[in-house]
Amino acid sequence: MRSRSLLPRIMAAGLAAGGLVAGLMTAQATAAPGATGPVPSPVASAPSVAVQAARQQGKATPTGPETGRSQATATQAKPLPAKLRGQPAALGSATPPKPHLPGHTTLDAAGATCTTADFADRTGGDLVSYIKTVNWSSCINPLFNLTGTDAHAVFNQSQMLAVANGVASAAGSYTGDDSGGLYELMYFMRAGYYVQYGDPQDVGTYDSSLRTAVEKGFDALFASDHANDVSAGNGGVLEQAFVLTDSAQVQADYLDVYSRYLNAYDSGAWDAVPEMDRALNAIYTPLWRGPGLPDFVTAITAAPGIADTLYDFTLNHRDLLGGDNDVLDSNAGNDLANFIQIPALHSKIRPLIKGLLDGSSITGATDNLWVHVAYRADIGDPGQCSYYGVCDLTKQLTAAALPISYPCSNFTIMAQALTATEQTDVCTSLTHETTFYQNQVKTAVPIPGEYFDLKMVIFGSKTDYATYSWAIFGNDTDNGGETLTGTPTDPDNIAYSILYQWPVDNGFTANAWNLNHEFAHILQSVYDMKGDFGTQVTVPDVWWIEGQAEYVSYTYRNVTDDGAITEAAKHTYKLSQLFQNTYAIDDETRTYPWGYLAVRYMTEKHPDRIQAMLAKMRTGDYQGAYAVYNSIGTGYDADFDAWLDTLTGGSGNGGGSVTACADSNTQAMGRDCYRSGQSRVAADTDYFWIYLPVGTTTLKVTTSGGSGNADLYYDPTTWAGPSAYTKKSTGSGTTESITVTNTEAGYRYISLYAVTDFNGVTLTTSY
Repeated sequence: MRSRSLLPRIMAAGLAAGGLVAGLMTAQATAAPGATGPVPSPVASAPSVAVQAARQQGKATPTGPETGRSQATATQAKPLPAKLRGQPAALGSATPPKPHLPGHTTLDAAGATCTTADFADRTGGDLVSYIKTVNWSSCINPLFNLTGTDAHAVFNQSQMLAVANGVASAAGSYTGDDSGGLYELMYFMRAGYYVQYGDPQDVGTYDSSLRTAVEKGFDALFASDHANDVSAGNGGVLEQAFVLTDSAQVQADYLDVYSRYLNAYDSGAWDAVPEMDRALNAIYTPLWRGPGLPDFVTAITAAPGIADTLYDFTLNHRDLLGGDNDVLDSNAGNDLANFIQIPALHSKIRPLIKGLLDGSSITGATDNLWVHVAYRADIGDPGQCSYYGVCDLTKQLTAAALPISYPCSNFTIMAQALTATEQTDVCTSLTHETTFYQNQVKTAVPIPGEYFDLKMVIFGSKTDYATYSWAIFGNDTDNGGETLTGTPTDPDNIAYSILYQWPVDNGFTANAWNLNHEFAHILQSVYDMKGDFGTQVTVPDVWWIEGQAEYVSYTYRNVTDDGAITEAAKHTYKLSQLFQNTYAIDDETRTYPWGYLAVRYMTEKHPDRIQAMLAKMRTGDYQGAYAVYNSIGTGYDADFDAWLDTLTGGSGNGGGSVTACADSNTQAMGRDCYRSGQSRVAADTDYFWIYLPVGTTTLKVTTSGGSGNADLYYDPTTWAGPSAYTKKSTGSGTTESITVTNTEAGYRYISLYAVTDFNGVTLTTSY
């Protein structure tokens, strides 16, 4: 199957992790985004410093809890399991239930909207009352982006104090659900802490009086009898509360509370209520960041009982490992092992880490727990590696996860499960691709003075890739593969293309996803693009970097890029616009299919320009290379536009045929159908869903026509929107496009978010 959600891309910066570990990225990272896509943003508390990944060979900046990270800039190491994301029941069943909008994302009856002024112009009880009535998704989410005078007006201390007092008042009569508006009030406070952290000059300082007020609310909530209810309503409120303890940085005072809920967890009762599982998982966020806070260190040193709680929880719930709720257990062990960075706790934590390692294994169902705990011990307490049994951890992990080493011409295949035939086939495919690439760029001479010991790394599955690769190679694993080209001037430089196999045919040799695209990135650095990744992207040349990798992959395999051909019919971009592509432009459609089209056009119609550009790149003169194509200006735009029609026969629809959606439910989309005339006012959200039957491999969602600015969001397991999505298309108007890979039957969720008022927009789905 084929999807933009799993397309490769260059990652200028990888894992962003909370805590105390920081480093500088030292390797180019070419990544293929996975089906989970970016972290929903913003859903954050005041973040710790978002650090770049420390990607020295064999090391990675460790991630924190694998789900529910509190900073909007963080990248999850692993997608949130379906059960924790509110996946509808019985997905893939013969008669699936129709989905319904969750309680916190329904539009109010009047369809009311909100503005910054609605919050800024209210104070005290009036502000509190108003927040309780708003739609958290459409009204509070945009507040995370406030800056300047707006940020001050909405989130200055007096406003936050009023809301904190409102939380305390509502918590005093808590009924076990959101009827008192606790969810919205705490979500507002999370937004305030987030904005104040990033813009303290405008918002102003928060003093101890706010902390006192916040804790008064927490104390009342956690003391309520209904705070112990195992229910969806209570779970939603608790999730907000636990993350807010991190936002307010008061986790030092709630260690006993965290222990209470960890001890109360009962998989039989709680797993039937996904909101409770999500609440439990939210506890790992404040615990993960705690070691970076002096008062937390003091508190846990004086009363380290939470460590015992985490230890017991991890060992007692190992049955969760390998299942949908794996992270509930592995996060517990990960947080416990993270406490090793507190020197005063060494004697306490060391035997607990050892117990977790002895109670799990480097392979098998408990591997995710073992890898995280071992990694934490290795970096946090290296002098005790023999005690833990983690000396030479990278070698241990490599031997366990990648036992196959197959030499092939000028590169080596490192693999987990390739058969002998598959090893030969991969070797043959990439060897021939090298010759094909050399013919494309008209040189077989590597850039002088650069060194590449090439390793093609292929894990047996995405699960194994997510479990091991980050700890071995330091790459982000929330994607479909990644390439690290290292420091080419280092004679010992090793470049890795890291991939994984699919269990079904995906069009690549040995089902190794993105095999030829990723290898093309290696070849770019060997033959055409001098310097490390940072040097290569000093100018807008992403149209070439990603577009050529796509073009080589498709052309070499003699496969039509159907997605690009479909895009061509839309005439969305001018060639001169594509020449300005950078990784700061977060638009996969523009980067990949349109990059492919730009490279194909230039290769077929203006090969002399390509050769002139490459001559500059090979010497490291990227400004000169940029001048070669930027000097064209708009000169080729008309011809490029006409050329696009030759790919589609001038049909204007990519060869497809769509009709109006027939379902009487106006939120229901279908196969090759559209709904026209969609309209929403600013900050409102238009929700849709589609059921994909067994055998569906690719879903395409587009918007067109009308006026205004509508952003398109998609999520495979929960209602999509600006705070919950795995794919998005956020251009400046109403023309948006998303293509996603589908792996199983079930409901999928789509929304149009009104950045400004939009009217007359047509939404189309096809598969």
